[in-house]
Amino acid sequence: MLRIAILRGGVAKKLTIKNPLFNGVMNNRVCSARHYNSKNTTRVDLADIRKNYVIVEHSFDAIVVGAGGAGLRAAIGLAAKGFKTAIICKQYPTRAHTVAAQGGINAALGNMEEDHWEWHFYDTVKGSDWLGDQDAIHFMCREAPKAVYELENFGLPFSRTPEGTIYQRAFGGATLNCGKGGPAHRCCSAKDATGHAMLHCLYGQSLAYKNLQFFSEHFAFELLFQDCKCVGVLAWNLESGNLCRFRAANTVIATGGCGRMYFSTTDGHCCTGDGTAMVARKGLPLQDMEFVQFHPTGMYGTGCLITEGVRAEGGFFTNAKGERFMERYAPKLKDLATRDVVARAMSMEVITGNGCGPKKDHIHLHLHHLPKEIIKARLPGIQNTALIFANIDVTKEPIPVLPTVHYNMGGIPTNYKGQVLTMIDEGKDKIVPGLYACGECACASVHGANRLGANSLLDIIVFGKACAECIASCNTPGRPIPPLDENTGMRGLVYLHNLRNSAGKTNPAELRLKLQSTMTKHAAVLRDGKLLKEGIELVKGILQEFNNVKVTDKSMVWNSDLMEIIELHNLIINALLTVSSMEHRKESRGAHAREDFKTRIDEYDYSKDIKEQTKKPLDEHWRKHILIWGEMDGKTSFKYRPIIDHVLDNSTNSIPPSPRTY
Repeated sequence: MLRIAILRGGVAKKLTIKNPLFNGVMNNRVCSARHYNSKNTTRVDLADIRKNYVIVEHSFDAIVVGAGGAGLRAAIGLAAKGFKTAIICKQYPTRAHTVAAQGGINAALGNMEEDHWEWHFYDTVKGSDWLGDQDAIHFMCREAPKAVYELENFGLPFSRTPEGTIYQRAFGGATLNCGKGGPAHRCCSAKDATGHAMLHCLYGQSLAYKNLQFFSEHFAFELLFQDCKCVGVLAWNLESGNLCRFRAANTVIATGGCGRMYFSTTDGHCCTGDGTAMVARKGLPLQDMEFVQFHPTGMYGTGCLITEGVRAEGGFFTNAKGERFMERYAPKLKDLATRDVVARAMSMEVITGNGCGPKKDHIHLHLHHLPKEIIKARLPGIQNTALIFANIDVTKEPIPVLPTVHYNMGGIPTNYKGQVLTMIDEGKDKIVPGLYACGECACASVHGANRLGANSLLDIIVFGKACAECIASCNTPGRPIPPLDENTGMRGLVYLHNLRNSAGKTNPAELRLKLQSTMTKHAAVLRDGKLLKEGIELVKGILQEFNNVKVTDKSMVWNSDLMEIIELHNLIINALLTVSSMEHRKESRGAHAREDFKTRIDEYDYSKDIKEQTKKPLDEHWRKHILIWGEMDGKTSFKYRPIIDHVLDNSTNSIPPSPRTY
């Protein structure tokens, strides 16, 4: 039986802080395990535990956890400003999940036709179903062209037009003249492997800085806090088996999403929500976790990603009748409508009996009508993927596809500078000192209820750089850092020690499959209150089963068994907060589609003139962010943040809500 310890000895002094940043009491002495597991506690001596581990101390100006696109861009920005920077990653940097992004990165360059960043801003606000914060969206879209040209200067090999400019393709939800024109060619691509090209480009760029040090195959599992400030992380060196306390004035979390809590996902096995779980275990909130994006085109049977770029180049869907059904759901943009619209349309076709195949459980994606030279030049990876994983020649037959979990719009709440936010009792935002987040683990919120395709690669570049700029604006390289208290981070040590020595009987692989099956059934594209409530109870039960988890390998060197068990715990935490948020939001908006609450509930009825209406108070509508706190016995609590509708300056105007159609 796994027991999380309450410490009784080995403490130099006890310091209890009534902390307004956290949902409870933080202690320098680890005298509570409430954010790990509130049951089955026992008293142990910290000195007895510590002598079983070698703890290595490291000190840096800044730490970045995660070496995907967001983490690398943050680290490059910090190193370029002179900060001694550590990048901590649980695998080799070029294996980060950014490598799997295919379609491209959005920026209004105007290489294919007239385009403006203000139009990109409009499309992103509309795509978010007016749940995105418009100051952050303003910042991202305005910075987009500079970000792409910076990547070009770094050496990213974008595809080219005959004139030599960066090739841009149309992508879902991108329009000309704020929806008044046709599809906008705004997505800058490197064939169908833009993420791969970007990750290797950034990694190569990072090697130019001698003050940037990589700690590959170091698994960060505990944030360090001291006097209400984040002061680093506790990580496990998988190669040596040592533990490392990384001390820094500023810590950037860039650990990616948590798609592996579902059975069918385009996410790699590394996407286990490590950063969001670390934050939740510290008693900080996560935001908008109910918004999980299902990519319309995951390959049937395997979940492999088929880029939206296929439809951008002229691909289209058909059902079992051979009907191009998207014309019924999105008459204007059709197959290039936003992902939430397309995924729901595909699900409805399957539900109504129009699915393809013997089981009528998938949709056909056609690109065999395209010239072979176009497929070879712009979609070579898709051609190979379909052949390898489905034995399909895309030049002759359609690809079977199905909506597949792809992206988390929610995550760690931040402002547009990347500073992590929490909420104090008065309902006001509070910056968490020393802690930043960017990339998929963060929620700025630029994606709101639904992310536009090709805005994710833009997000990681813009906000990775924003974190570095914000840190540089209020810190000086080389400034002395106060020493860590002897017991800072020891709660994480006790957590690891108890997991490692668990003598339970529950098979972790079976428990992970049970979690994935539960989420797939109870938190799907189309949701229902009864199923969601069942899902909450099932995930709580899985959390309790985790107390009895079986750890076979007790070593510390390359113990993949223990590492995967920590990742499983991270997935369970993310799953609980996700399904609880889904049940809590009683409306349909963007990627969150409730069968029992089918309409969007705003502060006004925006289908009518609002001049004659009275604005609803915050607690009577759902155009707001949901903040969720979780305790590891399964209890959750919620608060709300109003949407930021103002822009940064007068370079553009805010976009008022309206009915969202394509």
